[in-house]
Amino acid sequence: MLTLGVNIDHVATIRQARRTVEPDPIAAAVLAELAGAEGITAHLREDRRHMQDRDIRLLRETVRTHLNLEMAATAEMVQIALTIKPDYVTLVPEKREEVTTEGGLDIVGQIDRLNSVVDKLQSASIPVSLFIDPEPSQIAAAAQIKAQFIELHTGRYAEAKDPLQVQQELANLAKGCELAIEAGLRVNAGHGLTYWNVRPVACLPGMEELNIGHSIISRSVLVGIDRAIREMKAAMLGVTY
Repeated sequence: MLTLGVNIDHVATIRQARRTVEPDPIAAAVLAELAGAEGITAHLREDRRHMQDRDIRLLRETVRTHLNLEMAATAEMVQIALTIKPDYVTLVPEKREEVTTEGGLDIVGQIDRLNSVVDKLQSASIPVSLFIDPEPSQIAAAAQIKAQFIELHTGRYAEAKDPLQVQQELANLAKGCELAIEAGLRVNAGHGLTYWNVRPVACLPGMEELNIGHSIISRSVLVGIDRAIREMKAAMLGVTY
């Protein structure tokens, strides 16, 4: 069954804009689970621009579904993951100057280093997902280093304007999903998904979880997080909430 992982980074972004204590992403995670989210995702960036170390510690103590820790493949972040023990880790590329993650991880170009990181985490019983573009070479490399999951980067699909381009990017995602499953990988997806474009990705055969943050948190500012999550789950199913 397809599940929804809610990324709560944007709650922390609002908090950090004023360097205050509210809104608390921990409270948002609790409400998200009560509304039906099957997972909570949080990205601890090296520059701590939104989520803080305290947040990750408290999420580990609070989350009752599963906690997906997004992080760069650095020694500092690996040590945090080994200490916190999230339910799984998603390795993502990270640049200080970017507003949000701009693309998938280049596994092919750093296969030895990433293999070491994946092995260290999975040897500690922390499954690893790799956030990658739906490119055959990257999918093959993900399988080679024995990650359990990939998360397909849906940004190109989400940003496409021309209907033909939308269909091409969706086809790329479908093919990527197919190749990953054939290689023994489990498949999630995320980035830029909204209430208006989520359904076709949700329908891809073998897709296990969609990780969505900005669209849900943006809507929750207007209608509340409970309704925003219930409406997203309805959009994934193609039904009216």
